[in-house]
Amino acid sequence: MYAIFEDGGKQYKVSQGDALLIETRELTGDQKEITFDQVLMVGEGADAKIGTPWVEGATVKAKIVRELKTPKVVGFKFRRRKGLRTKWGHRQQMIRVEISDIAG
Repeated sequence: MYAIFEDGGKQYKVSQGDALLIETRELTGDQKEITFDQVLMVGEGADAKIGTPWVEGATVKAKIVRELKTPKVVGFKFRRRKGLRTKWGHRQQMIRVEISDIAG
């Protein structure tokens, strides 16, 4: 059984035991689990439930594995003959989670 849920403007297709990276969020000091309740679809085959827009009562629970930063992305702007050279970098903060339960 798998589920498709929405989080941070993105959609994720997951099964139980899958690990994925999600955008960071405000967590309490001892929070070890995240619950996603914006489930778009749950099930498989003929007994799949599709929401309009979300499936009522369906949730996906995930265990927080660790918080991390992605590799650095470096950008460079350059305009010839104008003296414009701009270099910038960015490291996105992410949370690695492991799907523990799909209910719905």
